[in-house]
Amino acid sequence: MRPQSLMEVARITADGGDFDFCLANFLDAFYAAPRAAALADAPLLLGPLAGERGVVQDAYLAATAEHLAHTHGVAMPAWIASEARKLHRPWFASSLGALRAALILESPAAFRARNLFVSENALSRA
Repeated sequence: MRPQSLMEVARITADGGDFDFCLANFLDAFYAAPRAAALADAPLLLGPLAGERGVVQDAYLAATAEHLAHTHGVAMPAWIASEARKLHRPWFASSLGALRAALILESPAAFRARNLFVSENALSRA
């Protein structure tokens, strides 16, 4: 089953599902039929359940929601502004120091705003 919302992505992840796999499946569904409802409800916070990894996932979900809302012209969900959805230290999608400069430059604004540094195509499904 494909998650139909970011709230479902978080729930499945909290139940032991793989975050990356769930998010990819959500993106497939969202790109097929973009809907504000898929972004509207606040996902449960994964940080209290999974520590540092969960804190990164919480920020990633908010960045994803903001980026998708902006690029698809749907309502921006209010929950993305929560301080619990921002990192206090930078997180890079690659541990290779040589790639950090590229990730800083490429990261979509919604990710940079939360101290997440990813490739420009982090949400692509090609």
